[in-house]
Amino acid sequence: MKFVSYWHDTAPAFAGASVAPPEGRVDVAVIGGGFCGLSAALALAKRGARVAVIEAGQVINAGSGRNGGHCNNGFSPSFSVVVERYGLQRATALYRAFDAAVDGVERLVAEEGIACHFRRSGKLKLAVKPSHYEAMQQSFEQLHRHADPEAVMIPPAELGAEVHSGSFHGGMVMPKSAQMHMGEFGLGLAEAAARRGVRVFENTRMTKLRRLGGTRYRVETDKGVLEAGQVLLASGASMQSPLFFRRRIIPIGTFIVATEPLSDEQVAGFLPGRRNVVTTANVGNYFRITPDNRLLFGGRTRFALPGEGSDAKSGRMLEARLREFFPQLKDIRIDYCWGGIVDVNRDRLPRAGERDGLFYALGYSGHGVQMSVEMGGRMAAIMSGETVANPFEDLPWPPVPGHFGPPWFLPLVGLYYRFKDGMK
Repeated sequence: MKFVSYWHDTAPAFAGASVAPPEGRVDVAVIGGGFCGLSAALALAKRGARVAVIEAGQVINAGSGRNGGHCNNGFSPSFSVVVERYGLQRATALYRAFDAAVDGVERLVAEEGIACHFRRSGKLKLAVKPSHYEAMQQSFEQLHRHADPEAVMIPPAELGAEVHSGSFHGGMVMPKSAQMHMGEFGLGLAEAAARRGVRVFENTRMTKLRRLGGTRYRVETDKGVLEAGQVLLASGASMQSPLFFRRRIIPIGTFIVATEPLSDEQVAGFLPGRRNVVTTANVGNYFRITPDNRLLFGGRTRFALPGEGSDAKSGRMLEARLREFFPQLKDIRIDYCWGGIVDVNRDRLPRAGERDGLFYALGYSGHGVQMSVEMGGRMAAIMSGETVANPFEDLPWPPVPGHFGPPWFLPLVGLYYRFKDGMK
């Protein structure tokens, strides 16, 4: 078993990083070389800006290259929960922003000629309890009427067309969702940005940000110093971010295993719909089939941050759950196991805007593949002076009580969620 991300291991490395140290002046410095930072850098360069990307590791090293490979419409909370919190009009607008994000990824793949196996697979949300299916039915009418007319309920008796498992009690299909190879997509973004003159500094850690006035900042790194007319913070749940952001974003570990390649017959025997799949449990799971017919199976399993020991323990738990869901895969080998970090907001919706002259787009809460790309492009337009909708601009964003850095409270949260999942 390899303790590396499947997406990293099966995509070529980016060869276009700058070899010179970061120094001098740029129009925009982008902090973070994931999907958000790279898409913003690409969009800004297309507008003629001089752009530098500062990445502490390698491009798409963190969440962008360590996720479950879903490019889903719809947000993490149920539509009815967001309606209750922000009202029907705002909830509908937010939902459509997520739709637009999937469309934007597809458009960017086509415009830049990125070979990444993009496919509109649809998303299947599976109820792990009969009561979860009942709750899904109750909120479906509102979702279908106002936000997603293509969504379809799948009664328990008809679930066999989508998945062969005795662990689920019906579900819902959202056809707009998509999937792709995350490593190949990230490589394509980085190459497209470099082609347009973006300087990408890998293995370069930002050490200090000092405001010079207006939106101008001095960006200090461990390899050199840049002066930037504008700075976009696109670094997720980074401990190098200003305290304001660290107090509002909770880094939560998520873990994934990938099986050996399967035959088409084997895949048809447990996941004939080949969709992106998520479950309704609080400590839930998500899975999909890769382009080379592996099953990627992930979940939070343990409320711990990634690391080889933590990854291995979580991988064993995921393997047990995989075989519980699909006994027909009891003899299948596990080839990959890795962990990543999800940057979660309290309401599980992203945040983007400007604070003290610093632009930011953060907190994608498990839906970062599509929304990070979308908000990278939107923030680039906003920073260029265009009038562009920012769906998250004025959402309240209070700090998490008692949270100043490492999430000490996560084990307690995990116990609470496991207790809720154990209740009937």
